[in-house]
Amino acid sequence: MKINLSGHHVDVTDSIKEHINEKFLKIETHFPTLISLDIILSHEHHKHNVEIRTTYEGGRISVSANDSVMYPAIATAAKKLDAALKHRKGLLKANLHSKPETTAPEIAHEIVQEMNLN
Repeated sequence: MKINLSGHHVDVTDSIKEHINEKFLKIETHFPTLISLDIILSHEHHKHNVEIRTTYEGGRISVSANDSVMYPAIATAAKKLDAALKHRKGLLKANLHSKPETTAPEIAHEIVQEMNLN
């Protein structure tokens, strides 16, 4: 899984990158078809904001979290993303049930051909 990490008014250090990789390792193992995450870290009004966007099985998923400290904000965003991905996976699994078969109405010319008109 590729993680695109960017910062807005935040210096993205190696320790932040390592922490993010640790937090999203669990998500990577549970959802192997997840290709990439776009993570934006920002600091505004004495709050650290974390926004995560991704596409999973055709659905766009976006979560955000904020806290006065960066690391709890990242942890909260990771939990929210895990819950959103589980919800999306549940929706996809629910649509796998057998759908009722449609019966095609009989076409009039087929009925006429079967009839004995002599």
